[in-house]
Amino acid sequence: MTVLRRLSAAAAVSTLALVAIGGVVRATGSGDACPDWPRCFGSWVPPFEFDTIIEYSHRLAAAVTGLLILATAWVAWRRARTDRGVLWPAGLAVLVVLVQAGIGRIRILADDPAKPFIVTVHFLVAMGLVALVVWAATAARVPKARRGDPDPATGSGRTLVWWTLAVTAALLLAGAYVRGQGASLVFLDWPLMDGRAVPRLDDVGSAAAFVHRALAATAVVLGVVLGMRARRDLTRSSHRALAWAALALLLVQAALGAAAVLTRLAPAAVAGHVVGGALAWATLVALAVVVRRRTPPPAPEPAGRRGARETVAAYLQLVKPDIIVLLLVTTVPAMVLAAGGMPPASLVLATLFGGTLGAAGANAINSYLDRDIDEIMPRTRGRPLPAHRLAPASALRLGVTLVMGSFVWLVVTVNALAAGLTLAAAVFYVIVYTLLMKRSTPQNIVIGGAAGAVPALVGWAAVTGTVELPAVVLFAIVFFWTPPHFWALAIKYAADYRAAGVPMLPAVRSGSETAVSILLYSFLVVAVSLLLYPVARLGALYLTAAVVLGVVLVGHAVRVLRERGTTAAMALFRYSITYLGLLFAAAAVDRVLAA
Repeated sequence: MTVLRRLSAAAAVSTLALVAIGGVVRATGSGDACPDWPRCFGSWVPPFEFDTIIEYSHRLAAAVTGLLILATAWVAWRRARTDRGVLWPAGLAVLVVLVQAGIGRIRILADDPAKPFIVTVHFLVAMGLVALVVWAATAARVPKARRGDPDPATGSGRTLVWWTLAVTAALLLAGAYVRGQGASLVFLDWPLMDGRAVPRLDDVGSAAAFVHRALAATAVVLGVVLGMRARRDLTRSSHRALAWAALALLLVQAALGAAAVLTRLAPAAVAGHVVGGALAWATLVALAVVVRRRTPPPAPEPAGRRGARETVAAYLQLVKPDIIVLLLVTTVPAMVLAAGGMPPASLVLATLFGGTLGAAGANAINSYLDRDIDEIMPRTRGRPLPAHRLAPASALRLGVTLVMGSFVWLVVTVNALAAGLTLAAAVFYVIVYTLLMKRSTPQNIVIGGAAGAVPALVGWAAVTGTVELPAVVLFAIVFFWTPPHFWALAIKYAADYRAAGVPMLPAVRSGSETAVSILLYSFLVVAVSLLLYPVARLGALYLTAAVVLGVVLVGHAVRVLRERGTTAAMALFRYSITYLGLLFAAAAVDRVLAA
């Protein structure tokens, strides 16, 4: 295995060096210095000029890398045939490096209009190759865990690693697309875009640049959280070192991206940005492989298999469809207001489908992270994970797949802003609310409620490609509505939250303090709902509905303050659902009638 470790490490280092040289080729514009392939101007010895030397160095590095990858795969076949974690990535790397060489040849010989697309594919395949060789090299050094070995990471730690890896992959994809579209300098300022946090997205290039920056910010935030929680969530010092290295590289990558914009694509900044991205990606892949390899296999499941109907029912319960319906109730009225009437049915269906995927994925990941406290609380003990009707890993895989599928679907069928907002809501719900706030502060639902308010922004963005003031007011309505809605339910289950150690407000504060907070937020949501009347230029129908529905909502909150019992609280909880649905429906109907 010593030979395999050394070969795989050499292949990984050589691949990263190849990417670095490719970054220099890209930054200096040397890619067309040699008009033929594999020779340069018909000769194996290129002219002694700067651009040709750079381009030919890239080709020689590719040849050396290909030989090292081939040798690694051969040794893996001979000496690690039973270890799929080593054999499969090593073997696939051979296929990918051949594909990459073919794409390189096509790039050289292609016509100019096709080159941006080919360059984009060339970079993405290179990142896939980096992932495979780093995977093989890491797996060759890390023995697989056996049943009974200590777990290398908490459940939340594993989730953070995979989320950071997934968002970084999306970031690399978006960055490649931006370069391919020639949109790197669509916005000449940083970190704002034309002086705005959410710019006007008038074309594909500006939308792609905005998504790229949003993903970069998300990746950095995830890296910071991963680094901050590494000591608690990662049990080995080597794993923590990889997490901190990934954070440092993500920060450097963001700084180099800013430098590339502010220097108007100076070659050093562009090349550094490519290299930084590859190194951050490689480090996160290595961390994910280490955690996966060192995670002990689960105990064998009892004999017998569940039927397909029970499995489907368990997955359906996992994604919490009742919550999804509540979220989507706010999306369609926002689309109607943005369109000034009924938007195209195809757009509505595409937006709702993408939003459903995103919300379902976030709920599945939330169920995975909260399975320990769900097992403690009687109200949630029957959910699929605490009841052991689904494997936790299956829930996590489903959640990540649905969230990423939502992003891709909305980018393709709606627009990049709607996709980015949906992804941001899922990340916020999982990271900020579930991981950071839920178990640490009584204000958890106040802050975390922002994720549930984003569908209103998504609906508006789906129609207009922007986020305007009426959309912000719709967001604020749901934001201020969430605390009284949820705290009313939490009053009934305060003992459960105390037993699980979750500091939900009714579990850690007196009944009177909770009731006062519910009343305060009820007044706030009614006030903001009235603000929508002039901002969105709605009519008497909406104004009447907002006043009547608001008076009833405040009346329920006053009853909670007076009685301080579960009966009044549950009455408020049930009415709050009706309130939100009717309020948004009134806004939509008012706009349709006025159209």
